[in-house]
Amino acid sequence: MRDLPKYSNVLIYKYMELKQGDKAPDFQAANQKGEQKKLTDYKGNWLVLYFYPKDFTPGCTIEACSFRDDHTKLKEYATVVGVSTDSVERHKKFEERFNLPFELLADPDGKMTEAYGADGKIFKKRVTFLIDPQGVIQKVYPSVKAGEHSAEVLDDLQKLK
Repeated sequence: MRDLPKYSNVLIYKYMELKQGDKAPDFQAANQKGEQKKLTDYKGNWLVLYFYPKDFTPGCTIEACSFRDDHTKLKEYATVVGVSTDSVERHKKFEERFNLPFELLADPDGKMTEAYGADGKIFKKRVTFLIDPQGVIQKVYPSVKAGEHSAEVLDDLQKLK
């Protein structure tokens, strides 16, 4: 970090890679119903926070439907929440079209995506964070295969609980 100017605390945070043991960054974002959500709303439960590029694209649809198909098993262990920079309205259409049983958070200004390093500056692909009930990151998935990822997360949750 010595190459960064002394006054660039924001830049230092912006380029930090989140890892296991780090406190998950707080956030505030609206879900597909327009309800404001914060990290503390999920406190006390495991949280699967998965970032994806865009609603209705092939890979993102496969990933969302994979989480949907495994949701009955996943919800025994954690709350699943998807995040992209799409709007609340677009998330609502995506949820309805594919019958998604979990929340999608809209991050149109990209602040949440950036805080988690999911904006392509650190992670160039989809990224998921497994966050424990105290808000600590227990696992980071910096590169995932859309159709296999939910099964991988479920397996890890079963081992952790």
